[in-house]
Amino acid sequence: MSDCCATDGLMRLEAALTTLINGVKPVSETEKVSLEACLGRILAERIVSPVNVPPHDNSAMDGYAMALKDLQHNDTLPLAGQSLAGHPFAGEIPAGHCIRIMTGACIPAGADSVIMQEQTETTDQGIRFLQKPEKPGNNIRQAGEDIPEGSLVFTSGRKILPQDIGLLASLGIANVPVYRKVKVAVFSTGDELKLPGESLGQGDIYDSNRFVIKAMLSKMEIDIIDLGKIPDDKALLKQAFTRADNEADAVISSGGVSVGDADYTKEILDELGETGFWKLAIKPGKPFAFGQLPNSVFFGLPGNPVSATVTFQQLAAPALRHMMNQQPEEHVELTLATETRLKKRPGRRDFQRGKLVYSTSGELQVTSTGSQGSGVLSTMSHSDCYIVLAEEDSDKECGDQVKVQLFDELLK
Repeated sequence: MSDCCATDGLMRLEAALTTLINGVKPVSETEKVSLEACLGRILAERIVSPVNVPPHDNSAMDGYAMALKDLQHNDTLPLAGQSLAGHPFAGEIPAGHCIRIMTGACIPAGADSVIMQEQTETTDQGIRFLQKPEKPGNNIRQAGEDIPEGSLVFTSGRKILPQDIGLLASLGIANVPVYRKVKVAVFSTGDELKLPGESLGQGDIYDSNRFVIKAMLSKMEIDIIDLGKIPDDKALLKQAFTRADNEADAVISSGGVSVGDADYTKEILDELGETGFWKLAIKPGKPFAFGQLPNSVFFGLPGNPVSATVTFQQLAAPALRHMMNQQPEEHVELTLATETRLKKRPGRRDFQRGKLVYSTSGELQVTSTGSQGSGVLSTMSHSDCYIVLAEEDSDKECGDQVKVQLFDELLK
């Protein structure tokens, strides 16, 4: 794969994203799942409302329903009955009368206004109205006021949120058409890796990248095939790649993508498919690999834990969302003053880890969360945003304006 979009030998983030999106094929298979099981899934069809919401004219207040004309010459109306939610008043309201009505209850035929109970008092002759609305329709929610029957509610590609489930329920929809889940195989490579809970030997480290990646994939409602950690053995590594390619839509590994790495990853990928090893103009996360295997696509993340996390969120995740048929998501960005001095050398876009804070005068600012080394994963846990410094930027002083990108759902 060519990195013809690179400048100064480094591929910019936008060019890398375009290449990734163009190289990923969205899944086409769909299924119907129950309302209870659709959270986080991607809608496969547009949703058109089969009903009016609300289904009938109803009261927005506890009070009394009447025809406003009956109050033109009289401020007291006898009570003719009541309308409760689920138990409407039968028939038409008698002329010159009012009906006791509760919030959400059907407006009786013949009534055109509701006056809240705090603006009334009870007398021997009936209900006395202390205030009169100027025009009909007062405190009445019209049928279809929220969603008219036949109107478009959601478009295909929407990720279903908790509030969406309530809205779908209000439409009477019990089963929801969604795209099938994308399957992603994840594994780690290296003899030095140990699982949490195991004892570390000389030169060993704990395998953290796979756990971070799996956690973010879980937030994306992706089916995860965890192949564990693979030793530095070519036959075993090729076996893992082959199994991953046969079972998954995408394969993700971390480490072994830097130029000069003494491992078998590049060699095996060249045998199985076509993969490009990129030098990205971002920090952290310069080394990155992407390619086509016989049945899947491959994302090769850097080995350092912050680099792996950042490149997954900024590059792999948007490509996977495209594979899921999810509508693109825009990052939430702000321009704020930095509370701390920021070191930066021109050349790469820098995603420094930061935290939103308030100054003594109450202004929202951003502060660095400490050492910005690509192995310092603790900064990710103590941050809620990136301080994004452009390729051409240099050091920033306290008080300088900087671009801040809030962490998205994957890191919150």
